[in-house]
Amino acid sequence: MNPTGEYAADLTLALSIADRVDALTMRNADPADLTVELKPDDSPVTAVDRAAEQLIRETLATERPTDSILGEEYGTSGDATRQWIIDPIDGTKNFIRGVPVWATLIALFDGDKPAVGVVSAPALGRRWFAAAGDGAWEGREASAARRLGVSEVATLSEASLSYSSLTGWEELGRLDALLDLSRTVWRTRAYGDFWSYMLVAEGAVDVAAEPELETYDMAALVPIVLEAGGRFTSLDGVDGPFGGNAIASNAVLHDAMVAALAPGA
Repeated sequence: MNPTGEYAADLTLALSIADRVDALTMRNADPADLTVELKPDDSPVTAVDRAAEQLIRETLATERPTDSILGEEYGTSGDATRQWIIDPIDGTKNFIRGVPVWATLIALFDGDKPAVGVVSAPALGRRWFAAAGDGAWEGREASAARRLGVSEVATLSEASLSYSSLTGWEELGRLDALLDLSRTVWRTRAYGDFWSYMLVAEGAVDVAAEPELETYDMAALVPIVLEAGGRFTSLDGVDGPFGGNAIASNAVLHDAMVAALAPGA
């Protein structure tokens, strides 16, 4: 894979940053050595989360000093419309328990345009990435990556669904809709966090949905799903990562998913 589009240099930078963050997180991934704190929203955080975000911010401050940044641990800096959106460790609850399903998420949005997405999961030995116009790819090295494409499954009755957070669906008032959907589709699994969406981009899963998410949980996923031929929206069908929840699909099934998960469906 050799990126040549408008955001090729930004993708190359994001991949380089991911290499450095992976080295940091893997050096510090032993649960026995971690001190876990609770943030005001009761979500866990470690010094590794914070160090990873600091590393990303310091690099971007040098390489893209005019861009703004939104990160999970340190909020927003700058006001430029070109904004990097980062989650240093997506899946911290897995990270602190030694479950290997966690990743560093790095995105670039150019205004409302999803320009770059990198999802790097070093404990799984996997990395997914995309830049607008350059396709979606999977591989630890760009030079040896394979191109991704969503599935061609055309009916929910044949679809594999990944979901998460039953309590979140209940709080949103859509648990009954999710359960009804689970009875309709071919298969359900809760792969969780970033992995659900990367499986959609790979064509291994056809649809994925979550009821409660932050922008930094989703931003890096969007370019990858879109460049793989899929669609990414809020539960209400609004494109992008800004709605507080998500549906990702192979595009063919998207409208049916939005309807199935609608309030009172």
